[in-house]
Amino acid sequence: MDTTSVTIVSLAIILYSLVSARLRQSVITAPIVFVSFGLLVGDAGFGVLEFRLEHDAIHLLAELTLIVVLFTDASRIDLKLLRREHDLPIRLLTIGLPLCMLVGTIAAWWLFPEFGFWQAAVLAAIVAPTDAALAHSVVTNKLVPTRIRQAISVESGLNDGLCLPLFLIFLCGARVAEHLETTAYWVQFAAMQIGLGPLVGIGVGYIGGKLIERSAIREWVSHSFLELTTIALALVAYGTAESVGGNGFIAAFCAGLTVGNVSRSICLAIHEFAEAEGQLLTLLIFFVFGAVLLPLAYTNLTFTGMLFAILALTVLRMLPVAISLVGTRLRGETRLFVGWFGPRGVASIVFALVLLQEIEVPARQDIFAIAMATVALSVFCHGLTAYPVAKWYAVRAERAKEISPAAEHEPIVEMPFR
Repeated sequence: MDTTSVTIVSLAIILYSLVSARLRQSVITAPIVFVSFGLLVGDAGFGVLEFRLEHDAIHLLAELTLIVVLFTDASRIDLKLLRREHDLPIRLLTIGLPLCMLVGTIAAWWLFPEFGFWQAAVLAAIVAPTDAALAHSVVTNKLVPTRIRQAISVESGLNDGLCLPLFLIFLCGARVAEHLETTAYWVQFAAMQIGLGPLVGIGVGYIGGKLIERSAIREWVSHSFLELTTIALALVAYGTAESVGGNGFIAAFCAGLTVGNVSRSICLAIHEFAEAEGQLLTLLIFFVFGAVLLPLAYTNLTFTGMLFAILALTVLRMLPVAISLVGTRLRGETRLFVGWFGPRGVASIVFALVLLQEIEVPARQDIFAIAMATVALSVFCHGLTAYPVAKWYAVRAERAKEISPAAEHEPIVEMPFR
């Protein structure tokens, strides 16, 4: 990235920061601002940026962002508390997420028969994970019942890590379908990626978390270095897993989940890092998305591809969510609310970039274009509706509470919001 590009990005951060508090309770979200600014100065606009998709900096930024997001999101999850208190996200993850990928695969296979089953499944896996950061005013609006906000936040924190192994399996299936290597080779490759990644992540998270925790208790480490050291665990987990043939992203996710459950006293430092440096990385990704990725995807986007993107944000998400919440006694508008706020963001972008590097997958350009269209629609549709719809739903939920006890308002012990 050249000096001009760095200056432009830095200027965007400064300008947004000056009005960030004023915009927090409005329909203008940070992702909307940065995607729009990227479109303005990128190839679709004035073309003043000097970097392209082939630049290593873009892939490094995307991978680093996903590592940090996977690690920090997973560290927020208390598994014992999840099993005891949070039945809604468990339903969304164990019933809703598989159904979402299944109906997504069927829809993609029907709309794009040339993809075949495996490439249709790859597309479904890319657009399945949600990103609550795009609906910040929903999960932080205290008028919305805590149980519902927690469901959206916890689901978002875990589903990207759960989608990743399936994405890798489907990608290997797509490679096998092209007969570029033997089936046994790709089965072994998938087994190593999915098997070694968690082992490395759990090991690094447990040993590293305990060492950092003990050092913090003895006050041997300053608070600023505590933040840096905990995030360094994510990079160690990633690098170690990749060096032994495992998947580094899965390792980072498992490391965060382990630290969050065996060394909770240091998790506050992780969350503080995520609020500042982690948010910066995320906004940079959305800037690059608008400046480079979206214009590139537009050249390969078809009407059918746009139709799938619309379906992915509506029917293919909302129907599985509604099914997963059957028997919970939640009101109809609550099921619609949770189903609608499944925005797509960083994970989908990085998954699509990983796919784009796979020359063995024939439809990778088309899948990439559809995935980017889905994210673009999500950024603007979910961003613009987050504040007004959350306000509308909060009023409805409060009125329902006054009439009779409602399942939405059942008390729960909270986990840190994403």
